[in-house]
Amino acid sequence: MDQETGTTTDDRTTSVRLALANSMMAIMKQHYGKGPTGAKAWVLDDYVFIAMEGGLTRNEETLVDDGKEDLVRDYRLAFQDTIKDTMMGTVAELTGRRVLTYHSQIVFHPARAFEIFLLEPRGSGM
Repeated sequence: MDQETGTTTDDRTTSVRLALANSMMAIMKQHYGKGPTGAKAWVLDDYVFIAMEGGLTRNEETLVDDGKEDLVRDYRLAFQDTIKDTMMGTVAELTGRRVLTYHSQIVFHPARAFEIFLLEPRGSGM
């Protein structure tokens, strides 16, 4: 227990995980016009993993229904590259650690998006 804040490490970890999930959902909604229906985040050592459910736009759903998953995936990955600084900055702010790199992926049936961040190791001074 932290004597200053009265919180435990588990409380802080849960709070960061919740903030990460909510922030990623908000960023997606802001930039795509429609956000995921749910998200979970995990922090493990130097990694942040975020899994989001749903969130395809109507036109993306139509393309997926027509068998054009690769087109939707290519567009999503290109767009994620465009907003990566926002995503990485948010994760750095919430974790208090520099983000070294980031990868995004999307799958269908069911629709899920995955955001993976590699954090600077603690005490590395890189």
